[in-house]
Order: sequence, then C-alpha cells, then structure tokens
Amino acid sequence: MAEIERDDATGVQTTGHEWDGIKELNNPLPRWWLLVLYATVIYGLGYTVFYPAWPSLSSYTKGILGYNSHADYYTEAAAAAEAKKQFTDRIAQMSVADIEKDPQLLEFSLAGGKAVFNENCAQCHGVGGQGQKGFPVLADDNWLWGGQLADIEQTVRHGIRSEDAEARQSQMPRFGADAILDAAAINDVAEYVVSLSGGEADAAAKERGAKVFAENCVACHGETGAGNKDMGAPSLTANIWQFTGDKAAFVAQVTNPRHGVMPAWQGRLNDDLIKMVTVYVHSLGGGQ
Repeated sequence: MAEIERDDATGVQTTGHEWDGIKELNNPLPRWWLLVLYATVIYGLGYTVFYPAWPSLSSYTKGILGYNSHADYYTEAAAAAEAKKQFTDRIAQMSVADIEKDPQLLEFSLAGGKAVFNENCAQCHGVGGQGQKGFPVLADDNWLWGGQLADIEQTVRHGIRSEDAEARQSQMPRFGADAILDAAAINDVAEYVVSLSGGEADAAAKERGAKVFAENCVACHGETGAGNKDMGAPSLTANIWQFTGDKAAFVAQVTNPRHGVMPAWQGRLNDDLIKMVTVYVHSLGGGQ
C-alpha cells in the first residue's frame, strides 16, 4: 500500500501534488458548498420534470406544467398587434397626406416607418437615407422621380424598373455601345456635361458637345440639363451623382449606361407599412 503522507503543521493528509515545494492538502469541501451543490442538482432534475427539457429524435419532453415559450411569444405579439391596431386601422384608411396632418398618426408613422426603412431600405440607401455609391440620397431635395408624398409612395409601391406593371420606367440609350454616337462625339458631350456642373472643360470640345447634347439629350435632361422628374432623368447641373462626377464616368455612362433597379414593395409589405415608410422618407429632409 502507498504510504500516506500528512502535513507536519496541520496533520492533514496530502494529495501527493507538489509545486515549487508547496504541497496540496486534501481538505474536505466546505459543508455549505456541498449543500449548494446538492440543491442545484435537485433543482435541475426538478426543472426537467416540470418544464420542457429532454430532446428526442422527433420531439421533446413537454414537462408537467406544459409551459411553451413559443406560446408566450405569440401571446405577447398578438397583444402588441392589438395595441397598434388603433393606429394601423386608421392609417390603412387614410392617405399619406392626411396621415401627415394628424400629429398622433404622424408620430406613430415616423417611428414605424424608420423601423421598416432600417430593415428593408437602409442596405441600399444607407441609414438615414444618406445614400451610397450607386444608390440615391433620400435626405436631400434632388429627386429623380419627385419628392412629393404621392411620388414617394408610387416609387415604394411599384419600384423602379421592377417587374411590377406600374413600375417607373426609364432607359438611357446606349449611345456608344449601339453606335449612335462615335467616340469623338461622346468625348465632346462629356466635356459639355462637366461644364454644366461647374467643372473645367475644354472650350472647343464643350462647344461641340453642346450641339451633341441639343440633338440627343435635351428630350430627357432638358435644354439646361436640369433634368425631368416625369421621366426619371437626373439633373446634370446639381453636381450630385450616383457614381462619380468626373469626365470618365460621363463617358462610360453615355457609352453604355448603368440602370439601377428598385424592387416593388407592394405585396412584400402591408399597406400600412408602405404608408409609414413613405411618410418617414418624406421627413428625412428632402421631401417636397
């Protein structure tokens, strides 16, 4: 049998472990600690009896009390929906213009619209509608399709170049890719567009580009390049660009234009949610 070693000072048996000359004593656990341990074991076993606990291949033990956290969630969600119903029912029956005139509904719509926007729109337009490269800013007063409440609601409901039958549609010709204009003419009109937003442009090329612009671009962008909201044609004078505002970007866009797509939210969002997010976007700072 192994020899039992005891500590000389306390007489307590050692465990045989030693570190740097310090030996571990085999003291019993404190009584209070053992009682707490036993209590937690009993509590844990009791919990598995009264509440759902043990999984099986196709189900789980339901527990004596029959408690279900999913049922609690659905009950709380139904209560929350019922509390909001007094507002959502009124919103569903009112126009967005009338909603803005009702202080109580306006406050509710701004809060709900912000949540809808952050969940569905911020990925492209940015939190707060500040926009990002390739996606329009919604917090300024420069609108492709108009910033009135009705304009915004139409865009949200039906989208832009989406599959919805009432989607907003616009198409810039592929002047270079389809050989409508040659490279020299595209270069000249790009110089002219640079000048419209206050940039420095070659005088001779600008003069030639003005003629190209008048013959090919004014139908959509207007004689002064101020744009046309009925056609979704952007202003070329505001110095606000979805991509970049340099000549190379203009040449690329005229040659083979990029066209963004916004989904139609009607059918994806409830009618009251569409109205709330419309009110929220209108409030971001650029609503007309």
